[in-house]
Formats: sequence, C-alpha cells, structure tokens
Amino acid sequence: MNEFVAGISFVKLRVQSVDINYKTGPSHMRKIAFVTQKGGAGKSTLASSVAVAARQAGERVFIIDLDPLQTLVNWSRARGAADIAVEHVPPSKLSKALAALAAKGVTLAIIDAPGQEGDYFSAAVRAADLCVIPARPNAFDLWASEITRMRVKEKGKDYAFLLNQCPPAQQSARVELGAKALQAMGGLLAPLVSSRVDYQEAARLGRGVGEYNPDGVAAEEMRELWASIKRRLKKSASAAKTAPAKPTKAVRNAA
Repeated sequence: MNEFVAGISFVKLRVQSVDINYKTGPSHMRKIAFVTQKGGAGKSTLASSVAVAARQAGERVFIIDLDPLQTLVNWSRARGAADIAVEHVPPSKLSKALAALAAKGVTLAIIDAPGQEGDYFSAAVRAADLCVIPARPNAFDLWASEITRMRVKEKGKDYAFLLNQCPPAQQSARVELGAKALQAMGGLLAPLVSSRVDYQEAARLGRGVGEYNPDGVAAEEMRELWASIKRRLKKSASAAKTAPAKPTKAVRNAA
C-alpha cells in the first residue's frame, strides 16, 4: 500500500498502485454527498454502488465516510481492494482532505453523511457540488426529505432527490405519489431505484451491484443513475458559471 495523500497527519488515506491508477497532477474533482435527515433511506448502499458504477465508467473515485457508524469503512474492509479507497474523516478536516485528494488526481469524491442533522451533515453539504437526497416511497421519508431540502437550500447548495427501494412493480400508486411529491420539491434523478436483493448482497460482500451481477436490473439502474448524476453536475457547473457575481462586502457597504 502506498501513501495516497502525503502530509495529512490526521488520517491515513491509502490506495494501491497510486502511480499507475492516478495521474500525479491536480484534477477537476466533483463532489457529491448523500444526505438525509432520516436513517434507513439507503444512503450508504447507494453511495457504494454509485462509486463502483463511476469507477467502471473511468472515474478516479474516493469515498469519504462522514458517518460515525463508518458503514462504508466496513464495506471497504469486506471489499479487500483499494481501487475505491474509503476513509472516515472528521468534519473539521474535510475541506483539507478534499483539497489533497484533488491534488492527487481524484476526479470524484463521494461523501456519505449520517442520517441526522449536526456537524457531520453540515460539513457534507458545504463541501458538495451536488447533494443527493434519497427517500423511500413512504410518508415519513418524504416529510424528512422536505426538511433536508430546506437545510441544503439554506446553505445555497444544489440538490436532487432520488426515490429508492421502490417495489419492482414501479407503477404502483404509492411510488407515483412519491415521485410527484419529490418532483414538486425539486429535481428527481433517474431512475426510480428498485428494492432488489442484489443491493444487499453486493453490500455484504463489499461490492457494487455492477460487480455482483453486471447483467442484472440493479446494475443497469446504477449505471443509469451515475449518468443522471453526471448530467446534473454538468448542469450545476454551467449554472454557476453564468450566475452573476455576488457583490463584495466593500461594495455592499458603499451602496
């Protein structure tokens, strides 16, 4: 194992064959955070399979597990491979860690935040280019999604909803109502993610569904989801470039 990020004394970020798999110069690194105010929505499961889908599509991926439970750190241990490195980082060190990762050529950082408000949640939102808010098609998750959306908007960050753990018969009235509710609050990522055994089995083995069953429906869902996230990131970046600059403090005072 080689040093992945030198000079960060608070955490050891390591990956095998860094000189082979990653370029040495800085990269334009995109940052997505899976956030919600309620546990059980499937953040960690989605984050791991999206990471694998992105890696298979050619991204250089690093996962930062902000959840004190360190679910994805355990997933990485089960994985036993360093192609997608995972580390737990304290909120106060997140910005430095992300800067170091970008300098080492990482192109995608995936942040998994805990399912509750607090320093970890706030740090993830502030750092992200896009906050993905997963929700199951039930009233409790939809209510929690509205609260999460409000917190993300307060910090001026872009967000998109993701309807997760849907019954395989996706045209049920409950799923349709959930999709409409999330669309009314903001953007809804495609596809609607089904409730399938592949997700749980892949997570148990430290894999993504694209590795566990590459030809399965779940694997295709994650490839489509990664493509949808990429489009949203591109849209967000374009909007940021065309947005008028905010006046500086000196200008506001002069006015």
